[in-house]
Amino acid sequence: MSKLICLLSMFLYVFLGLTAQVPPVLAELPANSVQKDELTRYYLSPQRVVWQSAESEEKIRNLGVLLNPGTGQAAFGLKKEAFATLTNAAGDTTGFILDFGKEIQGGIQITTCTSNRVTHRVRVRLGESVAETCSKVVGDGTTGLAGGATNHHAMRDFVTELPGYGTKEFGESGFRFVRIDLLDHETSLNLLEVRAYAAFRDVPYLGSFECSDPRLNEIWKTGAYTVHVNMQEYLWDGIKRDRMVWLGDMHPEVMTISAVFGANPVVTKSLDFVRDQTPLPRWMNGISAYSMWWVNNQYDWYLYHGNLDYLREQQTYLSGLLDLFLTKVDSLGRENLHGEGMRFLDWPSSTNEQGVHAGLQALMVMAFTRGAELYRVLGDLSRADACEKMVDKMKSYLPDANHSKQAAALLALANLMPAEKANAEVIAVDGPKNFSTFYGYYMLQAQAKAGDHQTAMDNIRTFWGAMLDLGATTFWEDFNLDWIENAARIDEMVPEGKVDIHAAYGDYCYIGYRHSLCHGWASGPTAWLSEHVLGIHVLEPGCRTVRIESHLADLQWAKGTFPTPFGLITVRHTKLPDGSIKTEWDAPKEINIIQ
Repeated sequence: MSKLICLLSMFLYVFLGLTAQVPPVLAELPANSVQKDELTRYYLSPQRVVWQSAESEEKIRNLGVLLNPGTGQAAFGLKKEAFATLTNAAGDTTGFILDFGKEIQGGIQITTCTSNRVTHRVRVRLGESVAETCSKVVGDGTTGLAGGATNHHAMRDFVTELPGYGTKEFGESGFRFVRIDLLDHETSLNLLEVRAYAAFRDVPYLGSFECSDPRLNEIWKTGAYTVHVNMQEYLWDGIKRDRMVWLGDMHPEVMTISAVFGANPVVTKSLDFVRDQTPLPRWMNGISAYSMWWVNNQYDWYLYHGNLDYLREQQTYLSGLLDLFLTKVDSLGRENLHGEGMRFLDWPSSTNEQGVHAGLQALMVMAFTRGAELYRVLGDLSRADACEKMVDKMKSYLPDANHSKQAAALLALANLMPAEKANAEVIAVDGPKNFSTFYGYYMLQAQAKAGDHQTAMDNIRTFWGAMLDLGATTFWEDFNLDWIENAARIDEMVPEGKVDIHAAYGDYCYIGYRHSLCHGWASGPTAWLSEHVLGIHVLEPGCRTVRIESHLADLQWAKGTFPTPFGLITVRHTKLPDGSIKTEWDAPKEINIIQ
C-alpha cells in the first residue's frame, strides 16, 4: 500500500507538474530572502544517565524516565512516576549528565511538566566528553582544567530559562553529553523529556567496507560518520569548533565523501563558497597552501565524478590562480611564498620551518601537475604547457623534509622523492608517532605508494584505533599517542588518579576542552581503506576506467561497494591458501574494469 502511495505521489508531482511550494504568506516576501533548509532533523533519546549530583529522592527523583522515547509534547495531569524531578533547597544546585550514545551536530530539546506558572533557570553544558560538561566557567574564553571550553563558534555552555508545561530547543553545537543544573533555589523542576536533536544531510551510505578485522571495520565506519556529521549546509571541518569551510581541511573529507556518499552537492557548494569569498590575488582562508588544495580538490572531484560542466565553471578562477602561482617560484625552482599569507601545512608541523618549506614545494608541484591535466581537459593547451614546464623546473630542486612526516609524505606524492625513501627514512620511523589526524592520510598514501601497505594498516589500527579505545565515536582534531598513558575514557567521569585527556592536552588553537573531538580532516583511513584494501583505483574521469587491485596484507578477506556516477561497484577479495587473492566484482557496464 505504501509503495502505491509513493508511486501516486510521484505521478502527481512529476506528471501533473505539482511542486512543493513556499507557504503563501512567505511567498509574499522577496524570493531570495526565503531559503529552505537542506538538512533533516532526528531526535535522540538519552542512552544512559552518566552522573547525578545527589542520590536522595528529595533532591533528584526518577531520572530513568528520561531514557524513554519521547514526543516533544508537554502534557498535563501526569502521575509523578512519568517525569523526573530536581529539587533545590536554599543554596543547592542539583544536576545530572546524560549520554546520547554518539557525537552529533545539533542541540537539546527539554520538555517540562512543572505545575506552577513560573520559569526555571538552568545551566546547560554540552560536551564532546563527559569531563567537558563539568568545565567550571561559563564561556569566558578560558581553557584547560580550570576553565570552560569557550562558546567560540558554537554555544555549548550557557544559562537559559525553561517554561512551565512547555518545550524549548536550544544549543547548536557538536556534542554527545549534556549536563543540566537547576540554578534557582528553594524550588522544584519537573522534566518530562530531555532529547537531543541531530541535523544531517539525509543521504544514503552508498559505499561500504568490511574485512576480517573488526577494528578496521569500526575505523572505516567512524571516519565515514565523522564526515557525515560535518556535512551541514556547508562542509565543515568541525561541529563544535571550526564550523567553517577550510579548503585544505576539506581534501580528506572530499575523498571520504567520494568513497562513501558519491557526488554530494555539499562539496561543490563549499568549494564555490570559498572561491567567491576569495577574489584573486588573495589566498583562500588566508593560507597559500589552501589555494593549492582548492586545485587538488577540483582535480579529484572531476576525476571521481566527471562533471565537465562544473569544471568549466571554474576555468576563469583556476586560470587566474595558477597564473598567480607561476609568479611565486624563484629562478632556482624554489617556492617563493614568503610573506604570502600563512605558511602552513598542519598545526603539528607548523614550527618546523624547513619542513613547511618542503611541503609547500611539493604542494605547488602537485597543483601545477594537476592543473595541467585540468587545462588539457578544458582545451587550454598553452597554460597546460606552462604548468608542465614549471613542474620540470621545480623538480630540479629537492628540499630537505627535516624529519617532518607531513613534508616527506607530500614530497613522495609529488614525485619529488622516491616513496620508498620517504617511508623508510621518515614516515615509518617510530610507527605512527608524530602522525597527525589531518596529514596522517597523506602519510598513509605515501606508504601505499611505497608498497608498505602492512605498515600503513598497522598505523591505522594503532593511531586511529586508540581514539576508539578511549570512547570516541568520531575522530579528533588532533591526537598524539603519548596522551594515552594513564588517560581516562572520554565517556566516563574522570576517576581519581587518571588523566582527563580532553582537558590536559592540545596545542595551538585547540588547547584543553576547546579541542574538537569531531574533525572531518581526520577521516583519511576511510578513503584509504576503500582505495587500497577494497582496491578501487579511479583512472579516468567519472570512473570510466577503474583498476581493482587489493592489498590485503594480513587480512583474510575484504568486501564492499564503491559509488560511481553509473552505479555501485561491488567487490570481494578472498586470500587463498597459497597466499594469492581471488577477486570477484560486479560493475555497471559503462565502467571499464582493469585488474
